Amino acid sequence: MKRKATAVWIGSGKEGNGHLTTQSNVLSKTQYSFNSRFAEGIGTNPEELVAAAHAGCFSMKLSFVLGEAGFTPAELATDCIITLENGAITSSELMLKAKVPGISKEKFLECAENAKANCPISKSLNTNISLTADLI
Repeated sequence: MKRKATAVWIGSGKEGNGHLTTQSNVLSKTQYSFNSRFAEGIGTNPEELVAAAHAGCFSMKLSFVLGEAGFTPAELATDCIITLENGAITSSELMLKAKVPGISKEKFLECAENAKANCPISKSLNTNISLTADLI
């Protein structure tokens, strides 16, 4: 499987701007700029997209891991915070709140750690990945 996205940038790093388009067109010429990346400007940025990708990938992987263990989650809500420092992503913090009927806390944490270690985005990131996982 291959997926494609396109970035177009026009102008200098600080004054320029660009847009991102994904194969699915979920993002279609979505704006990004210096201000949307390093300040509070309108638009998206690469780190926000990495956070969305990591949260989504982890949640889906956890659903599969739970299913293999005999559990069906009612809801998996994952926040992800990507930290960019000195030109590098230095951490990815996953914060999970989950409703999984019938699972013990120990089994839930085991499954969550498995998903953290084995989701494709976790495997692709060369950074510290932390996980806070709560059953609700």
